[in-house]
Amino acid sequence: MISLVRYMCTVLLLSQRYLAPLLLFVGLAAVLTSSDTGPLAATYSAVAASMLLCSTWLTMALIGLEDPPHRSIVVVSAGGHLRVLLGSVATAAAWCLLLTVAGLGLPLLFGTHTVGPADLALGTEAQLVSAFSGMAVGLVCSRLVFRRQGYALVVALVLLLAVMLGKGVSPVNVMLTDLQHTSNSADVLGSTSVLVAAAALLLAVGTAVTHAITARKS
Repeated sequence: MISLVRYMCTVLLLSQRYLAPLLLFVGLAAVLTSSDTGPLAATYSAVAASMLLCSTWLTMALIGLEDPPHRSIVVVSAGGHLRVLLGSVATAAAWCLLLTVAGLGLPLLFGTHTVGPADLALGTEAQLVSAFSGMAVGLVCSRLVFRRQGYALVVALVLLLAVMLGKGVSPVNVMLTDLQHTSNSADVLGSTSVLVAAAALLLAVGTAVTHAITARKS
């Protein structure tokens, strides 16, 4: 699995398809947190929203790196569709973790804040909620499920809106609401950690659905 993740990271770097979602994330984070002096909880909610879009785009780009014949060779070499899919998920997660580090630092660079351990922990949790949810959307809207990218983009847009606006249902919506209405990060650390687990479950479901559709098509 480690060699498969290393291979996918190398292909992603060489293809430079990571640049667009990376620049989107940095640009949104810079614009949304520039000159901000409010509570860091609300600031990190803006960064988390940026992560949702970036992780979706990054996952779709990662899955679509190889054409079907080349992917078939990778599947045979890796030992099955599931191993390759899990390798893709692990690769996307690794990139999102790197972005999470950047997302923690950018608001401190562009704004004026007093930061504590609880703020950094909450910022990490918030971005993980968005990253896992965005990866789930990216998987079910990837090339493995939709052959035509136009359909995939429409479905991705609908799902992202549902994830962001699904009050009381979506982990992302609950997290964004909590962060925007608190001034003390420590107050929502526990509830946000539960949302991280819920988003991880959502990612697991998205992975299972994508694998089932891929296996059926093959």
